[in-house]
Amino acid sequence: MIVRLLLAALAAGLIAGLAMTPAQYVKTVPLIMQAESYEGGGHDHGTAASGSEEAGHDQGAHAHEDQSMLGLGRLGDTILANLVAGAGFALMLAAIALLTGVEFPAGREGLMRGLLLGAGAWFCVQLAPSFSLPPAVPGFPYADLHARQNWWMITVVVSGAGLWLLALRPEMLLKALGVVLIVMPHLWGAPVPEDIFSAVPAYIASAYAAASLATTLFFWLLLGGLLGLFMSRVPEGSEA
Repeated sequence: MIVRLLLAALAAGLIAGLAMTPAQYVKTVPLIMQAESYEGGGHDHGTAASGSEEAGHDQGAHAHEDQSMLGLGRLGDTILANLVAGAGFALMLAAIALLTGVEFPAGREGLMRGLLLGAGAWFCVQLAPSFSLPPAVPGFPYADLHARQNWWMITVVVSGAGLWLLALRPEMLLKALGVVLIVMPHLWGAPVPEDIFSAVPAYIASAYAAASLATTLFFWLLLGGLLGLFMSRVPEGSEA
């Protein structure tokens, strides 16, 4: 049974990751290319490392064409990064479902539970951190990378705990605690850059933040729906 659950999760993750690539090329990649043209006051594409820094916001979309990390070009790196991210996030969602006792009945109910699980994951991983640390295009001012990563991971964890208390616990006191947990990282404050100057126009940055949240919502809903659909077809008590 465990092997079938893992295969179901991997299949959902790989399909969602593959579907994410055209969505990025329609919504986010054109904005990234516009922002790149402002780096260094011209068409400077020598900042491939900036893509990996924002993997939590928009998986793989910042890979550069001429200096891609694996030599596959922008498209190849994006596809590979999305496949890896999709598989990893699918396994994470499947583990969370098993640990919290979420079941996926056959039919529409299993699909709806998967969609809700995906929506909750999007809130914790994408939306909640973006309240204080929105997705940013290349060339936009960044705070220290390690500080941003630490704050983002803490926010994801406490947002997940808070959402679990709000959604799955009946006690009002625990629900109130869930709200406090979700708000707490933002009261503490996200790291901010020392220099906020950027040659990238504000409308590109704001459009990218919105497009990134939209494409990742598509990814998480597709991932959750496929996960619920595939896991609902795994027979209970079946042998590995």
